[in-house]
Amino acid sequence: MINVSTEIVFKTFRSGGKGGQNVNKVETAAEGSFNVQSSDLLSAVQKQLLFSKLHNRINSEGFLQVRSQTHRTQLANKEEVIKKMNGLLSEALKKKKARIATRPSKAAKENRIESKKRKSDTKKQRQKIRSGD
Repeated sequence: MINVSTEIVFKTFRSGGKGGQNVNKVETAAEGSFNVQSSDLLSAVQKQLLFSKLHNRINSEGFLQVRSQTHRTQLANKEEVIKKMNGLLSEALKKKKARIATRPSKAAKENRIESKKRKSDTKKQRQKIRSGD
């Protein structure tokens, strides 16, 4: 797992939400920017993988930006940004488990066909009886 807290650049601003008068005076919300392209923590392959998986979260300058304004203190919001950023990066860098192709069992095939027959019979019984038959 990569801990990017050393390379995150923080910007603070006033947030909405709970806090009373504190909200109007103190910059408690935090936004963290992580430059994926110039990071020393990531290899070239990892950077390419991040750009492909997080393309909607990375802006045109190559920064991955995460915001937090849920807590009442700036420190707690900064910690939340670090936690979110680490979660995003570790999830994006996780290898996808290869799917093992399987075939349906004989019993499963028989059950499927049996249920189709039952449904067919039910629908036949709903039809109006014609005098020609």
